[in-house]
Amino acid sequence: MILDTLTRTITIEEAPIAIATLDTNLCFINCSNSWQQEFVSQDKEIFGKSFFEIVPNTPPAFRKVLENSFSIEDSIVEEQKHIMPDGSNHWYQWSIKPWKDLDGTIGGLIITSTNITKVKRAKDLLIAAENVAKMGGWDMDIITNTIHWSRITKEIHEVPMDYVPRLETGINFYKEGEHREKIVKLIQKAITKGEEWDTELQIVTAKGKEKWVRAKGMPELVNGKCVRLYGIFQDIDKKKKAEIKNAQIKERLDLATEVANIGIWEYNVLEDELEWNDEMFPLFGVKPKDFKGTFESWKATVHPDDLERCLKEFDMALAGIQDFKTEFRIIHPDGTIKYIKANAGIFKDNEGKTIKMVGTNWDITKLVNTQLKLNKNEESFKGSFKSSAVGMALVATDGSWLDVNDNLCLSLGYSRKELLQLSFQDITHPEDLDKDLSQLQALLEGKSNSYQLEKRYFHKKGQIVYVVLTVTAVKDIEGNISHFISQVLDITAKIEAQKKSEEFLELTKSQNNSLLNFAHIVSHNLRSHSSNLSMLSNYLQEEQGESEKKEIETMIMHATESLNETVMHLNEVVQITTDAKSQLQDVNLNKIVKNVEKNISALLQQKNVECHISIDQSIKVKGIHAYLDSVLLNLFTNSIKYSSPNRIPKITIQATKTENNIVLNFRDNGLGINLERHGKKLFGMYKTFHDHEDSKGIGLFITKNQIEAMNGKIEVESAVDQGTLFKITLVAA
Repeated sequence: MILDTLTRTITIEEAPIAIATLDTNLCFINCSNSWQQEFVSQDKEIFGKSFFEIVPNTPPAFRKVLENSFSIEDSIVEEQKHIMPDGSNHWYQWSIKPWKDLDGTIGGLIITSTNITKVKRAKDLLIAAENVAKMGGWDMDIITNTIHWSRITKEIHEVPMDYVPRLETGINFYKEGEHREKIVKLIQKAITKGEEWDTELQIVTAKGKEKWVRAKGMPELVNGKCVRLYGIFQDIDKKKKAEIKNAQIKERLDLATEVANIGIWEYNVLEDELEWNDEMFPLFGVKPKDFKGTFESWKATVHPDDLERCLKEFDMALAGIQDFKTEFRIIHPDGTIKYIKANAGIFKDNEGKTIKMVGTNWDITKLVNTQLKLNKNEESFKGSFKSSAVGMALVATDGSWLDVNDNLCLSLGYSRKELLQLSFQDITHPEDLDKDLSQLQALLEGKSNSYQLEKRYFHKKGQIVYVVLTVTAVKDIEGNISHFISQVLDITAKIEAQKKSEEFLELTKSQNNSLLNFAHIVSHNLRSHSSNLSMLSNYLQEEQGESEKKEIETMIMHATESLNETVMHLNEVVQITTDAKSQLQDVNLNKIVKNVEKNISALLQQKNVECHISIDQSIKVKGIHAYLDSVLLNLFTNSIKYSSPNRIPKITIQATKTENNIVLNFRDNGLGINLERHGKKLFGMYKTFHDHEDSKGIGLFITKNQIEAMNGKIEVESAVDQGTLFKITLVAA
């Protein structure tokens, strides 16, 4: 027993790996020298001490593994990260297994430890490198026909991590056509001939995304026969697309320089070597065999009048003071003069010394000649602009005046200096501004090139200036709107003449309406008085009682007074010539309604009409007596005329006061009006709505006309066989 223990102890101590034995309390019994070197500082005694005391910062998860290892027969392998006393991180692989005494009792644990820190870090670095480079691995066993993809390879193909590839499915990821055909040929050559491949192809991922990849494959040969293929798989989509785009850009640039006759040159400052591309030679009228490729050969082409300036600008560019951006003339061997535009950049070495210049030249002769013509046209335009018979202005895109001519200043009453400090919005009538701005916005959006409209400006003195405005957009060489040309035709005199004509027509219309009103009032009002007096006379002749006769005589006297008052009102109407609104007087509404009721008292009595008047005696309106008499009389007689035979006629008259108006409600319970059928023509002339022998179709037309002449309005609410409500709004006195 002692010999066995001694042998075991010596064996453990001399073991080439870190190994230790623990008792059931997880205290050290023995350990190898390798263990001492790994975990124990010099001259430190560990025997009898707890594992957790010797091994620093044991992770809680690993502590539980150790504590539960006594009940497990097989070895446990764990990888754990430990923080060492000096603060560094070490990774260890632990192997744990219970050991037993001769009687089979578990005496403790045998633990081996392997420092895998370097391996772990190398693995992490490899994974990080794969992630950065988007590079994965793959291999295919030809014998078993099994394929393995790394994590990155699966990510590139956008398949789940549990995806198991096969040769056929792997090949089908390559884009159908030349890409799939190419990879098939490369695999066949690798298997049959042992050839490697390294190529760039397109795949279609499991999610349908097209992606450029680098595919590299290498065969493994045994006795000259391929038994395995392996390689790398890299996502190069962004890089490849950038290369394709750059190639396209270069192709387009080459084409553009060729089409646009743009020459490209490069000057080696140190060697005095000047290189031209193919476009430079025709640009300068020089044959390649005659070109010496030196700075002097370029100088010889420059126009003498421009040479000194160009050389100065060239030297300043070399010194880094400014960029080489200039225009100059050259002389072809045949004497032709061309205008050249030049741009160039400088390149320096590591010491900051200029070593070369690279630039472009292009022929701007046509542009210069065009500019000269434009200058002449501009001078011509300026002359026409200034002396134009109509107002003209140059207007910026923000609405400010850039320039104005004398005629526009004359029309608007401003000096040129005053107008240039304003915008057209400042002097445009507010009611016309939105219309003008919407048309201007259409120009800015390219929906039109010009527009014309009538609008109003404010003269400096305040009066209205009527104009016909024509606005045209002016575009720069790039097609962007630079400003607008506005032509302003003053039509104020024409508009005023038109207004006078319209006023004359309105006067004629007003006089005709006045005549029509007068005729209606004479016919309607006097006839009502006549009918009332006639009926009262008949009542007087038929009545036998003295008291009743006296009452009728009183009614006749009131009727006579009303007739005289009506005649007086008619005289007032005769005196009103053209403008009834200027003749408005303060009229007591209660009094005038009661008077009209008296005027037709006999008719109301004959028809058994219940009349209810509720108007405050203080209410006054702005009106004309004769017009109000006529309006109310027409409403009264219409209510009686179109009363229902099935019920006692009832008239209710009320008045309410608002802030500035009086609303008179005249309601009856008569036949009513079908507004759905007649609503739109209710106040039309000669429009009737019931079969009645006295219906002429003019009463409501005259009524509306008279109310509007007093700045009022009339509205109708009606229901068939229920009655009608007339709402009359008049100006409060």
